Amino acid sequence: MIRYLAQRAIAFIPTLLGVSILIFGAIRLVPGNAIVAMLGTEAGMLTETQRQSLEVYFGLDKPPVEQYFNWLGGVVRGDLGLSVRHGQPVLDVILARFPVTLQLALMAVTIALAVGIPIGILSAVKHNSIIDLLGRVLSLLGLAVPNFLLGTLIIYVLSVYFRILPNSGDYVAFAENPGRNLSQMIFPAFTLGFSFSASVMRTTRSAMLEVLGQDYMRTARSKGLNEGTVIRRHALRNALIPVITIVGVEMGYLLGGTVIIEEIFALPGIGRLVFNAISQRDYALIQGITLFIAFNFVIINLAADLIYTAVDPRISYA
Repeated sequence: MIRYLAQRAIAFIPTLLGVSILIFGAIRLVPGNAIVAMLGTEAGMLTETQRQSLEVYFGLDKPPVEQYFNWLGGVVRGDLGLSVRHGQPVLDVILARFPVTLQLALMAVTIALAVGIPIGILSAVKHNSIIDLLGRVLSLLGLAVPNFLLGTLIIYVLSVYFRILPNSGDYVAFAENPGRNLSQMIFPAFTLGFSFSASVMRTTRSAMLEVLGQDYMRTARSKGLNEGTVIRRHALRNALIPVITIVGVEMGYLLGGTVIIEEIFALPGIGRLVFNAISQRDYALIQGITLFIAFNFVIINLAADLIYTAVDPRISYA
């Protein structure tokens, strides 16, 4: 296991390096620079001496390759640069917003698994029954309804019509007021979890149908095991592998920030942060967030690989 972890850690290095090169190069292709982003229209009023001084301060007086390696050296030391809009280190800004996105992602995945896995199992066990038909209709509905539409409907019905949804823009952290925080987060989490539960349900159903037709399932039944034990111990564990895969991918996307949902519900998370950074041309912050998202992806994928071994003992990384 240690050897496998070491191999994966080494494999992460070229992945993150490639992402960092793409980020740095793409940002440099955008018109303007950190000086223009910080000063806006006032940048045109700078004298040549003032402009040169600012270029030296931000390291823009050096060739792009040297700028990249200077930035990369800072990344290795945990320094992602300075946000010109927030006036703070990029890493501090990201870490201040990340707990909101992490909580939202965990709640959304929990809702998706709590809804998708049981319905997927029932649909597979009751194949071609009314339960299976209703499950498939629900999954199609979850895939067809856009997140932004569902979120808007929730806000309209619960906030405008029934007046039970807290007003947007007054987010409270969980540590400050757990009850109010959960009341603010449950509906955004449901909005994300509803569509994701459709994917979980369809994947679980397909995997269960395949497993239920295997020879070892008939052998288990012939040994006198009750149907619940056969499904729980033999079918479900083998069917969870593809579910874990899609959960890992979706969790990576969610930790990267759900821009639309965070914007609709006015949540101060990573998604809203990157949206504002792009609109404000905060280049250092955009670079830092993108690299942070890439790092989350590789960590989540590694965690998914390790969970495989816990679910299916036949998988070994020794």
